[in-house]
Amino acid sequence: MQLSMLDISIVLIYLAVMLAIGWYYKNKARENKESYLMGGKSLPWYKLGLSDASDMFDISGTMWMVALCFVYGLKSIWIPWLWPVFNQVFMMMFLSKWLRRSNANTGAEWLKTRFGTKGKGVGGAHVIVIAFALISCLGFLAYGFIGLGKFMQVFIPWDLVKDYVPFHVADQYVPHFYGIIFTLFAMFYSILGGMHSIVLGDVIKYIVLTVACIAIGFIAVQNLAGKSLHVPEGWDNPFFNWELRLDWSNIVADANKKIADDGFSLFGLFFMMMLLKGVFASLAGPAPNYDMQKVLSTRSPKEASKMTGFVSIILLPVRYTMITGLTVLALLYYNQLNLKGPDNVTDFERILPATINTFLPVGILGLVLTGLLGAFMGTFSGTLNAAQAYIVNDIYLKYVNPSASNKRIITMNYTVGVLVVTIGIIFGFMADNVNDLLQWIVGGLYGGYVAANCLKWYWWRFNANGFFWGMLAGIAGAMAMRYITTGLPLYWWPLLFVLSLIACIAGTYAAPPTEMQTLKQFYKSVRPWGFWKPVHEQVVADDPQFQGNKRFKLDMFNVVLGIIGQLCLTILPMYLILGMHSPLLITIGILVAIIIILKRTWWNKLED
Repeated sequence: MQLSMLDISIVLIYLAVMLAIGWYYKNKARENKESYLMGGKSLPWYKLGLSDASDMFDISGTMWMVALCFVYGLKSIWIPWLWPVFNQVFMMMFLSKWLRRSNANTGAEWLKTRFGTKGKGVGGAHVIVIAFALISCLGFLAYGFIGLGKFMQVFIPWDLVKDYVPFHVADQYVPHFYGIIFTLFAMFYSILGGMHSIVLGDVIKYIVLTVACIAIGFIAVQNLAGKSLHVPEGWDNPFFNWELRLDWSNIVADANKKIADDGFSLFGLFFMMMLLKGVFASLAGPAPNYDMQKVLSTRSPKEASKMTGFVSIILLPVRYTMITGLTVLALLYYNQLNLKGPDNVTDFERILPATINTFLPVGILGLVLTGLLGAFMGTFSGTLNAAQAYIVNDIYLKYVNPSASNKRIITMNYTVGVLVVTIGIIFGFMADNVNDLLQWIVGGLYGGYVAANCLKWYWWRFNANGFFWGMLAGIAGAMAMRYITTGLPLYWWPLLFVLSLIACIAGTYAAPPTEMQTLKQFYKSVRPWGFWKPVHEQVVADDPQFQGNKRFKLDMFNVVLGIIGQLCLTILPMYLILGMHSPLLITIGILVAIIIILKRTWWNKLED
């Protein structure tokens, strides 16, 4: 199906609106650094939560999730634990308010509240967290860039375009060409309007995406009525044994090859590795990207918790309505889809664009295309904003020109934005595919992040020197793994974690503790639980009325409930579209019970 004039008009109107938003907010964004990067810390929690959820609804990740749902069925709900998606639950219950209490503008600036400004390793810790932030931001920019290009290639065949392009583009670089074109739109409105335009753009995108997702779910239910899906035994069961045992041999043989290539055949081992990595990664808090920036942009610690909790509620049911709907259509009409890549191997990441292009009616196709294009632009702009914040706030203003005028700061934001986008595009040309880059980011690079960032919250003796060496060992190990290993990055994560942990402890004891005054101020303002006894005793000596944080057991109880609730929100639309009514009712019952309990154990106890 080729795009109709109605579909094209919807896309063009959306792009025009995004450009207009950037232009409208340019004066607001130019007021000062905080207005540009943080929205002046004046935006309400529900807008920031919707924006954060909207940024997570990215086009590359959705393509990957549709491919997973097609191949792994209901068992695919576990695989996003690679991120891990349940880190939002940890943040919701306690980490978001801890982070927001710092009143910092970036993760690097936050380090001053924990380690102070003097002492061995402080400068190195500051530099290393900026390096990690920029590497991860550039990786995510490249990841989104590749996904967008592959997506648009399905809707705009190169044969229709190449005669109007004044230079030759090799077949393997056609997705990159499309990626560059639409990246320029995202770059314009996000660089010009800053956080204000990004949040409003995300709100508009979310509304469009919600309408599109509901339409896809409705179309899938209509097409499935009276039919059954030709899938392997166990495909419609979310639970699993040690081995996956999904046999596609007589249905779609290439799916067996994907399972083997993914490394998920021993699903029990894979699950345990995800859970182990996920718990530590979640305890470490958010990585220094758009997610952290949204938390730091909230008006108060209490609103930071609300914002993070809101994300899963508004993201998962809508996103999985689209994912399940497209999976159902692809399974029903698989033979009508052309999923072969240039090497004549089935590319399951093309299921999403191919299904949309083949089965959605005029108008709905334009809405879905606009929503997913907006999904790319939202994720891209949020990530770009985070990268700008680190370079301008933590490098330029700290080391190059501390007394820069407001006009000069805005000019630097513009210049840095263009530079970051350019480098992100270059990274995109170097990556093989969406899954390859995603696996390295979440399985490798984040493996080097976890140890140091866990210890900073929960162990008083951990200092800036330990943070620097732990992060350096982790990042160096992840970069080396990218080029010298061929296995699933997740399976290398324990080695990265142990190496980083050893470096953390060795670095910590190679330098004196952080100044007690800094530790006391951090402990009193952030109020973490963990191994803080020496600091707690000194704080109580100064202030006998001070009460330490005794919520560890309650927070962990709420985390378990929250993760179960998050799984219910994920699988609920899957049961609904597949017509599995009994498990649907059980899921709704569990979800209602969790909501009632969390109202009393979490919501009613929120505090700044």
